Amino acid sequence: MTATDSVPGSQQTSHAQASEAPTPEMQAFKARLKATWESGDYGVFAQYLEPGALVFLRGLNLKAPERLLDVACGAGQLVIPASREGIDAVGVDIASNLIAQARHRAEAEGLSARFDEGDAEDLPYPDASFEVISSLFGAMFAPRPNLVAAELVRVCTHGGRIVLGNWTPASFIGGMFKVMGRHVPPPTLMPSPMLWGDESVVRERLSSGLRELSVERTPYPFAYPFDPARVVEFFRTFYGPTNRAFAALDDAGQAALRADLEAHWTEHNQATDGTTRLESELLVVRGVRA
Repeated sequence: MTATDSVPGSQQTSHAQASEAPTPEMQAFKARLKATWESGDYGVFAQYLEPGALVFLRGLNLKAPERLLDVACGAGQLVIPASREGIDAVGVDIASNLIAQARHRAEAEGLSARFDEGDAEDLPYPDASFEVISSLFGAMFAPRPNLVAAELVRVCTHGGRIVLGNWTPASFIGGMFKVMGRHVPPPTLMPSPMLWGDESVVRERLSSGLRELSVERTPYPFAYPFDPARVVEFFRTFYGPTNRAFAALDDAGQAALRADLEAHWTEHNQATDGTTRLESELLVVRGVRA
């Protein structure tokens, strides 16, 4: 995929193009992944994720004139607030509709934030373009993690920072995907995205090109002003993977999936007032480009 806005006066290089072109089977699978993330409405979905996203953003310790690239940026939940603070921020995402939403938001606020359509496995930027690379439970869902890791390193300046927030396998969200996987088998063409939340795996993936690699486990808050049953319906309507899981099932299958998801949310719900409140473990990974 190509960026809709190119970097002026630059020669773009690509680790993916140089090392591993996708097979026709992988190309078809990636097209289905793109359709998954374009279903629902992640811009609406992400509104309830904003408190945790802002905490993650503060942890990036951004300072002008650093340039930020947020990979798998969604509708701009990190890039928009970073731009408000005067940071030169760019977001890239595979979902065309989310990029359009993010651009509209930036234009409405008169922000200089830029948004490009592009693939985390083949980023549309020259080598060493950004001082800070971030991805908050985004790039972890690309199917070829070694290409993702190489691309994150490639576009980071020497001495620049890479900061990732990834769901752990044992997290609440990891458990939610296990529930969905019992009803709709996960794809065989990619390893589990939750492996990005396994410390030993992520250290191996990022071992080439990074120094000072550290990890921290931290709780990420979820809070909804409605009960778990309505949370499940909210995910079914607005969150691409859940939306597509329900769409793959007949009526009986949908009812069974709904019941299991409601049980999962209810079991972990810490609220007692008819709302939903819980935490999901996030592995925050920080590294410095060698």
